[in-house]
Amino acid sequence: MSELSTNITKIEHRAVIKFLTKSAKSPQCIFEEMASIYGASGPSYATVKKWSRLFKLGRESIEDDPRSGRPISVVTEENVRKIRKLVVEDRRVKVLQIADTVGISKERVGEILHEHLNMTKVSARWVPKMLTAFDKERRVETSKAFLDLCGDGIDEVCSRIVTVDETWIRQYDPECKSESMQWIEKGERPPKKFKVQKSASKLMATVFWDCDGILLIDYLAKGATINALYYANLLRQMRKAIVEKRRGKLRKGILFLQDNAPVHTARVARQALKEIGFDEIDHPPYSPDLAPSDYFLFSNLKRDLRGKRFGSDEEMKEAVQEHFEGQSKEYFLTA
Repeated sequence: MSELSTNITKIEHRAVIKFLTKSAKSPQCIFEEMASIYGASGPSYATVKKWSRLFKLGRESIEDDPRSGRPISVVTEENVRKIRKLVVEDRRVKVLQIADTVGISKERVGEILHEHLNMTKVSARWVPKMLTAFDKERRVETSKAFLDLCGDGIDEVCSRIVTVDETWIRQYDPECKSESMQWIEKGERPPKKFKVQKSASKLMATVFWDCDGILLIDYLAKGATINALYYANLLRQMRKAIVEKRRGKLRKGILFLQDNAPVHTARVARQALKEIGFDEIDHPPYSPDLAPSDYFLFSNLKRDLRGKRFGSDEEMKEAVQEHFEGQSKEYFLTA
């Protein structure tokens, strides 16, 4: 038997069946004759019997009958256009809603979205506040002013900057899920993690620092409120700390960076800054670009303290002090 005879198509099988049927041969005879020639690649007896009967009834075509129902592929240009329109009208529309509207499966909807429209569904990026056109313009102006200030001497400018911000320090802050991850062997049951709450006991810490390290940490007494007078007094304490810890820094001129919190922008606080001779760097509203305390110093501090329990406020203060003392000078410079 030649290789060609084993690769015959089903259409060619039907042509042979048609010829032999018109030669007045029975289905059994046709099946045996084709089996002797084609072997295992030949049609089954049921197939021979079916087509022999059809040809005896007058059928001439050896092609399959056209099938009713939807086409094999629903990924058509029309459906792509429909889905694009639905997504543009409602960016939050669900795949199942699209499938019901268009009348195709959700798997095909996913194929059209990802492979033909190059779309993916993502969560909105969190930002502190939606900025107005004025806020955005001010941010651009402030950033340009800072670049002009730096010029070619960015290292010198950075060495003159002193910044400040406030944050809450808790006696117990539970680890987040990613921080509690641990290695296990394959097949080993994962560890359990019980839901715990942050401790109610906490302290407000005001931290002054520069590229060389921490200058001053003040902890607000429990029950007290930080106001403009309190903050103005902290500014004067901070100047003394610079004199003690950064010899010669005052002669270069201090560039003071703070955010736009009400206690920072109050008239009393502005007057205190003027008295101690500091030049303030303008801080654009809700800008992470010039907020190294929130986006670097405090985030790393709290990551280090999370999961640890402190029996008292003094233990908590010692842990904060140990965290900062354990950092190199380069750590603060890279902020």
